Amino acid sequence: MSSVAFRLEGRRALITGASGGLGLHFAEALARAGAEVVLAARRADKLASEVERLRESGLRAHAVSMDVTVAASVQAAVAEAEAKAGGVVDVLVNNAGVSGEGFFLQVEEEQWDAVVDTNLKGAYLVARAVARRLVESGTPGSIIHIASILGLRVGGGVSPYCASKAGLLHLTRAMAFELARNSIRVNALAPGYIETDFNRAFFETDAGRKLVSRIPMRRLGSMQELDGPLLLLASDAGSFMSGSVLEVDGGHLCSTL
Repeated sequence: MSSVAFRLEGRRALITGASGGLGLHFAEALARAGAEVVLAARRADKLASEVERLRESGLRAHAVSMDVTVAASVQAAVAEAEAKAGGVVDVLVNNAGVSGEGFFLQVEEEQWDAVVDTNLKGAYLVARAVARRLVESGTPGSIIHIASILGLRVGGGVSPYCASKAGLLHLTRAMAFELARNSIRVNALAPGYIETDFNRAFFETDAGRKLVSRIPMRRLGSMQELDGPLLLLASDAGSFMSGSVLEVDGGHLCSTL
């Protein structure tokens, strides 16, 4: 397949949770592939500086403030994203998420709600707002949910996170089934342990090194190693893919129990 199929010229992409980490990286990867990107997060000040950095690199980027757990905020942000990008958002990367910690018996209702509302309800609210505009305008689109291998296998001390990501994977399939007739593809990217600024210190601890030792490749993934799968799902290269889950984990899911 020609590399042209992975290009995103003429596309408008909205990325949630884009003030840092994977979200910011995804926004830059899509922009470098030719998309006009809109970064969304609650931290507007952080977004402004990152948008300026992307623009200085010759990329087309904008920012909107969004709280994914509040429907009114989501609807306003999607409308603002369309206004700034000059058209309907046709690529959505639902990346906003939180992890939370604590063993199940110690998880309080407030903590459960914070994780599930962000990771699952938030993804639903943003995807619904974008999908409605795509259907209304008759525009084909690609919705990409950022899930996790912990939606497929479990880890200790993060039960709300595991539950939310498992729900997100099933939501991906349900949406793919219902939206296929509208030429809207819905897929999920399920990273394993990827090194970021947020987790680097942990993986330098004994507990972190022990976790890495259980990955068959015996190393963490890099954010750049998610670019290919992301662009496959976002672009025409993945035009017959919907309801798929791409696992990028160094073989972690196929390791022995």
